[in-house]
Amino acid sequence: MASGQIRADVKPGLKVNIVLKKDQRTGVKTTGIVKDLLTNSAKHPHGIKVRLEDGQVGRVCEILTS
Repeated sequence: MASGQIRADVKPGLKVNIVLKKDQRTGVKTTGIVKDLLTNSAKHPHGIKVRLEDGQVGRVCEILTS
């Protein structure tokens, strides 16, 4: 299972777990399908920031399907 820290691993249509900004302290995960990638750098230590199809924005902590 990929961690979601490398931009090349994260693509629109993938099912992922993200941590929303409001959940960063608790680490609560939200599952959804990637719509857009918001991080431009090749990697990010806290995970690539994405927008899910339902509009929520957060950092990828796990990639569930490839």
